[in-house]
This record gives sequence, structure tokens and C-alpha cells, in this order.
Amino acid sequence: MIRILNPGLGAAVQDLGRRGLANIGVGRSGAMDRRALRVANAMLGNAEEAAGLEITLGGFSFETLEPVAIALAGADTEATLDGRPLPRWWARTLLPGQVLRMGHSRTGMRGYIAVSGGLDVPEVLGSRATDAKGGFGGHDGRLLKAGDTLTTAAESSGTRALDYGLSPRAWPDLWADGSGETEVRFVPAMEWADYDEKARALFCATGWTIEPASNRIGYRLYGPEMVPTIRRELLSHGILPGTIQLPPSGRPVVQMLDANTVGGYPKLGVVIDADLPLLAQATLGSTLRFREFCAAEARAARREEDDLVSAIRRATSHQRKG
Repeated sequence: MIRILNPGLGAAVQDLGRRGLANIGVGRSGAMDRRALRVANAMLGNAEEAAGLEITLGGFSFETLEPVAIALAGADTEATLDGRPLPRWWARTLLPGQVLRMGHSRTGMRGYIAVSGGLDVPEVLGSRATDAKGGFGGHDGRLLKAGDTLTTAAESSGTRALDYGLSPRAWPDLWADGSGETEVRFVPAMEWADYDEKARALFCATGWTIEPASNRIGYRLYGPEMVPTIRRELLSHGILPGTIQLPPSGRPVVQMLDANTVGGYPKLGVVIDADLPLLAQATLGSTLRFREFCAAEARAARREEDDLVSAIRRATSHQRKG
């Protein structure tokens, strides 16, 4: 068990989210940086769907009430364990009474903590993810508060005490910092053709600034106004996380994991699934740049993520076995 001492700006229980329920108006939710949580679970030998903690912008702390192995992943929050530095991409067995603290994120937006066996919260609609907008899932359907106690599954037999990490030399793709400029790839959507060649080139050439009002529902982008050649009045229709909508302001909004399942604004494209984790770590005020991609390339990029997680699970298996 662990007890939350300080939830920071926003901490919640998340897993890989709910899929296949958009037809009844249930969004995906789940970890914004899916890859980070998958890697953390792989380091502990957890199941892919195991629930962990997502911490936004750091400032988080908890105390362990019983022995538990954790893995720290995602943003660099200068975490400490009993006052001593604990690097990200690190797995460690904690003893009762130890305190893990995260500072405010130096790079990236979201840190993740996986625990051995996953967090034991009720499964709702096939997932343990927190849907704070809908008020269900996770821990009582809400963000965590100081004093909350979370139960963790017992470590499996044959597991030894852990204290190891993933190096930037061996796993360089994990160490992108999420500040400065982030390139994300997108597949054009139906209304992309409503913009002339000049407008489409402007969209891809612009460094779009992520506005402070951005959150898990959507990222608002600031830059030049996009004006369509053809103006359409659209009925509301299904949208996915990563959908790049263009509201009347002429400035894009990228729908994220807590977004609605339908919308009526024109769509420029959809950020490919493999790049949603990059988008999740892009800091407020930093710059996004979009690159056009095709569906076949998008599928290949997702397979690369799967291969990375599988490789880490294999490479770390000897660390977990006594």
C-alpha cells in the first residue's frame, strides 16, 4: 500500500485506457504518454494493462506502507527517495516508511510510476483509467488527494529486490525532453482538401505554440490563422484522440485522451498514434511542428513502439528473477 502525501497539480490512476466504446460516448482516457507507462510496466514484469500513476508537472509525493517495487518513467521531475536522487527510467524496491518525492518537471509534462502487479482499483468498462470528466474509474473517479491510500498487488514469487535503470546510451529514444520544438506526424483528414496548397504548406511550416489553456482534453495551438478555400457546415461526427480540428478562430486544436467522442469542426488531420506520447510530453509554451505522413507509415511507427517495449521487457527480465 502507498499513501499520497501531496498530489501535486494533478495525479491520477491511469492504465492504457478504454477502447471501442466511442459509439456510446465513452472516451479513451488512460495514460497520455502511453509509451512511458508501458515501459515502466515492462521493467517490473507487469501485464501491459496494469494501472499506475500519472503525475502532471511533478510536485507529487507518497509514503510506502508495505514493501513494493516501483518503476519511474516519463518526465524528468528530479525525483528523490528519502532525499536521495532517484533517476527516471529506474526500478527500485521500496521499504515501509520510505518517501518518494517529485519536484516540478524540468523537462516533459508527465511522470509515471508503475508498481509491482499494478494498482488495485476497480475495473470500470474494461479499464482502471480515471475519467475525471465523467467521474468514474481510477480512485473514486477523481484526481488523487492528500491522504488517499492505494492498494498494490503483491510481488510475484521469485522476484528479487530491484535497483536498476535504463541508460540513455542503450535506450536513447526514451530521453527526449519535451521542451523546445517537437515534431509530430499526422495523416490528412477529409477536410485537408478544403485548403489550397499554400495553406497546407503554411500549416506544416509553422512552429505552433502550445497555449497555457491546453490540458488532457485538448491542446490549443497559437499561430497564423488558417483560412479554408471551401467553407463547410458539418454535422457532429466521430473523432479520435489526435484529431486536429480547426474551429472558427482559424487556429488548430488537437484532441487528446479526455476529449469528446464527437465534434463538428473541420479536421486537418489526425496525429499518428505512435506520436501521441511525444505530444503528451510537449510542454506548455513549447513549439509543435507537423509533418504529413501516410497510414501505412503510421502503422509501422506503432509497431516500432511495440518492439521497443518488448525489447525492454526481454532485456530487463534477468533483473527481476531471483
